[in-house]
Amino acid sequence: MSGHSKWATIKRSKGKADAARGKLFNRLIREITIAARMGGGDPDANPRLRSAISSARAANMPNKNMETAIQKGTGQLEGVTYEEVTFEGYGPGGIAVMIECLTDNRNRTVAEVRHALTKHGGNLGQSNSVAWMFKSKGIIRIAKDAMAEDALMEVVLEAGAEDMQLDGDEYEVSTAPESFEDVRAALGKVGVEPASAELAKIPDNPVKVEGDNVGKVMRLMEALDDLDDTQNVFANYDISDEDMEQFAG
Repeated sequence: MSGHSKWATIKRSKGKADAARGKLFNRLIREITIAARMGGGDPDANPRLRSAISSARAANMPNKNMETAIQKGTGQLEGVTYEEVTFEGYGPGGIAVMIECLTDNRNRTVAEVRHALTKHGGNLGQSNSVAWMFKSKGIIRIAKDAMAEDALMEVVLEAGAEDMQLDGDEYEVSTAPESFEDVRAALGKVGVEPASAELAKIPDNPVKVEGDNVGKVMRLMEALDDLDDTQNVFANYDISDEDMEQFAG
């Protein structure tokens, strides 16, 4: 299991707590708002908005919330103006970290990100200091029993997926960013609901993390993910299943 997949699994286990305190909805609303602001309020003509709405529906967000977020993004309703900011840095064991944020106050956000990194044994880097270590991919995870493997592979590959691999109890489908929505739509047509679907930054060369650094890295990831302005956190660590299970336990 890749480092990104391990973190994705942990994030899903945190999902109920995130939803309970409203953080998940806040993230989705921000993404819908900025997607509508940048590409317009028509999901059919705005792939980013269409993807954000799909994620919101998967989280059972009421339609009214989505409609309001779109109207704020297009300027039909007054609302907060968000900007996209990506921070780059380093964590314990020399891992590279990328933190994608949507914020209405850049100074506040950079201070919070810097504090979280420093507190957990990392430091904030300069722009493009680690971005070159990652590539953008669509990652779609599907329960193993959702569909027969051969049939599922045929569906995703015909829709433009690059690869499909079994990862524990789930299949992980990877796509180029421009094919992500096509693959997601193809799954919907055959009645398959992904366990998760996101555009992610995947590291080219993961860094092995062992011993005490396992707990340090995972606590850093959690601290960054818990910041109000954080949308996504990506890192290039590689942690064994045994060490991950010990940390989770």
